[in-house]
Amino acid sequence: MTLRRVTVSEGRAKGTEIIEVKTAGGLELDLLPDAGLDIGQCRYRGVNMSWMSKNGYDSPAAISPYETEFVNTFPGGLLYTCGLRSAGPANRDGGEWHPLHGRYHSLQAEQVCAEIAGDEVIVRGTVRETALFGHCLEVKRVIRIPAFGASVTVEDTVTNRTPRDEEIMQIYHCNFGYPLLSEKAKLVLPEERETIPRTEFAKTGLGRECEFDAPIDSEEERVFFQKMRKEFWARLENPELGVNMKISWSGDTLPILSQWRSMASGDYVLGLEPTNCYISGRHDERENGTLPVLKAWESIHNTVTIAFE
Repeated sequence: MTLRRVTVSEGRAKGTEIIEVKTAGGLELDLLPDAGLDIGQCRYRGVNMSWMSKNGYDSPAAISPYETEFVNTFPGGLLYTCGLRSAGPANRDGGEWHPLHGRYHSLQAEQVCAEIAGDEVIVRGTVRETALFGHCLEVKRVIRIPAFGASVTVEDTVTNRTPRDEEIMQIYHCNFGYPLLSEKAKLVLPEERETIPRTEFAKTGLGRECEFDAPIDSEEERVFFQKMRKEFWARLENPELGVNMKISWSGDTLPILSQWRSMASGDYVLGLEPTNCYISGRHDERENGTLPVLKAWESIHNTVTIAFE
């Protein structure tokens, strides 16, 4: 197995550090300490599992806090964390500007440690989102990867380090692409759930939300909110490829699964996104009464596991 730290030497991501992990179980991951310790490209037994956008990796210093820049910098990747104070459309809440999907991914992790401990790769880091006279939110992230397996578990402890309550929004934006995603693939979800389409166009896909098409030129994206009753997992099966992926998460803190599917040629992706909100932006979630609150000095613990077989 391999655990090493490399630095990109050219292009838009020049200077960005990547922690490369390769396990004896056939899993290969890029961990990104300069992007919130998120996860970029992922392969299993040499085959691509994740979805990367046309943008590819970018330096956090190049990411602008304005909405128009998101489409020019969003890399995709196995995990793109959204939040911590807003997720969804760019919006103005109480006079404060919040960029599309928040600022988390543009924050660099501190106190990063990567080691092989027994039969496990463990990578740790701390990410802080702060403001003068304002919020101080801290994420202590631990990523665990079994040395002889093909899974990755992200454990986050999110703490409000101020004496006043703070609203938080979080999405664990997990992205899967070709060839794991294809017209041969099928999504399996727990039976006890409620499916809520986000748009009128999404409604036209009800009943087929777990099936996929071959790429379609200029196809509009669809988003469904899956509210699980008891079980918090989803499985993507591709019998032609002979690979299954299962994602599971802490349903007590992330009660909703946002299912993003784009069948568009060139942007062909399935996003499975455990979240604590309806991805409407901080202002609209406040108006709707669905904006989660983290009390003064309080911590919550989120866990997301992705496994391949």
